[in-house]
Amino acid sequence: MRVIIRTVTLHYVGEVVEGHVGLLPGSIALRKCSWVADTGRWSVALATGQLGEVEPYPPEDVVEISAGAVVDIAPWHHELPTTAK
Repeated sequence: MRVIIRTVTLHYVGEVVEGHVGLLPGSIALRKCSWVADTGRWSVALATGQLGEVEPYPPEDVVEISAGAVVDIAPWHHELPTTAK
């Protein structure tokens, strides 16, 4: 499942890794993950998949997001970004 996660200070978009046991207890694990520095208008990003500024992690990496920092999680119905923008 592809999601966009809004944390207290940052945004991430990626594919949830089900059943991942990681280093952070209670974390959400993402693969094909990008840090989103600028979403632009939130509603436009969700509707179109257009993001203002994106920094992808290496595609083979699994990134853990602390669940305690999560504000909300929304489905991402678009292709995941693969290049920096």
